[in-house]
Amino acid sequence: MITTLDHTIKEFIQQALEEAKQTNQSVIVSSVKEVDAMDPLHFFASGEELSLGERFVWSTPERDFTMVGLGNELVIENNKESKQRFQEIEKEWKRFPKKVISDRKNEIGTGPLLFGGFSFDPIKEKSPLWDSFAEAKFVLPTTMLSIVQNKTYLTINKIISPYDELDVCIKHFENSIELSHSFPYSLDCEKVNEFSTIEYKTSEWLKAVQQATKDIQSKEMDKVVLAREVHLKFTEKINSYQVINNLLKEQPTSYVFDFENGNQHFVGATPERLVKKKNTQVLSTCLAGSIKRGNTKEQDQKLGHQLLNDDKNLIEHNIVVKMIKAAIDSCCDEVSVPEYPTLYKTKNIQHLYTPVKGIAKEGISLLSMVERLHPTPALGGYPKDKAIEKIREREPMHRGWYAGPIGWLDHDNNGEFVVAIRSGLLEGQNAALFAGCGIVEESDPKSEYLETKIKLKPMLSALGGIVNEDW
Repeated sequence: MITTLDHTIKEFIQQALEEAKQTNQSVIVSSVKEVDAMDPLHFFASGEELSLGERFVWSTPERDFTMVGLGNELVIENNKESKQRFQEIEKEWKRFPKKVISDRKNEIGTGPLLFGGFSFDPIKEKSPLWDSFAEAKFVLPTTMLSIVQNKTYLTINKIISPYDELDVCIKHFENSIELSHSFPYSLDCEKVNEFSTIEYKTSEWLKAVQQATKDIQSKEMDKVVLAREVHLKFTEKINSYQVINNLLKEQPTSYVFDFENGNQHFVGATPERLVKKKNTQVLSTCLAGSIKRGNTKEQDQKLGHQLLNDDKNLIEHNIVVKMIKAAIDSCCDEVSVPEYPTLYKTKNIQHLYTPVKGIAKEGISLLSMVERLHPTPALGGYPKDKAIEKIREREPMHRGWYAGPIGWLDHDNNGEFVVAIRSGLLEGQNAALFAGCGIVEESDPKSEYLETKIKLKPMLSALGGIVNEDW
């Protein structure tokens, strides 16, 4: 266990402070150490007293890569329109010189990195539900736990300004180390969340689907995705630890995330990667077209075979593949795409799945790829601009960060973003859950409605389930 800073780190902090004073520019200093194994949810809970409202969780499928951040050492946010917000986040992040002292070189997922996300559509007027969320917000955690290939690392970050004092900077690192090992918390994942009321707007959404289908039939567009929201009120404050714990256990093939923003948790378990960049290797995935899981192995295989041969779902999937391939082509070389989709199965639903791989062209950043890809036809529609216009006009809700990109990027332009679906916004006793469907010419409103119910199940289950089927 680390309890004090060694002499080398103190010298490193002093050098960074001198650089900050000479250049009149703040410097990010990160100390990375391999530590004894820690439970990530316990580490998350340990920040409740000092970092409440400033925490995050990120875990990849099969739980082979997990990050938990406590405290906001740096916040970068803006409320600009689509293209500007991606560029402005990147510009501000690049502005800071970054110094890393580590006992392991270049371990991706450690050191100085940003975690955060973007709203789906910065132009549509906000609803009160999302008032506290910027159109783009990213945080550099003060302390971060990373579990990478069964090894555990602790990163401590500090913004060192030209006006800081050496003793204060050293104390920051020492205090962070002590706090990370003290765990002054009571973690209760057993407390059941009991809901009292549910509010849903089924008729409005069905009407929107009918109107959108007519728009497609009149050749205004090929596809549009329409989402709906369900509001639940609970008898007591929602136990967010239980929700995260349930998602981690129940959705092993999905990314689990929680971005704590003041009193609100934007939390979910999404199967949909937008883009991953590791050095020059780039991976995006097409996930569109879906059907429920079967109750038996034979039934599940039959449903999967039905999905692989369903014209409506194949059309929807091919639209997504076409757009994502074009976006990756514009920023990568050696792009490869399988000829036919396969199945991607989660606990409640199975999807058509096609990976798209490439080698990043020189000078292409991760956030520029996110900008090119968002929103994919799986969450917006096709053509993109027309579909977004129709979503603003037809959809009876404001998406906020639902279906937007959420993820992380580091100081070497590595990182990963997913599409924030199968998600909900939790605050106190209230939860708002979201689900959407791709509407094409052959869509049937009632079938699409049933699909949204399947897509709501991961969050409903994590919250404790409901007692009726009228949602």
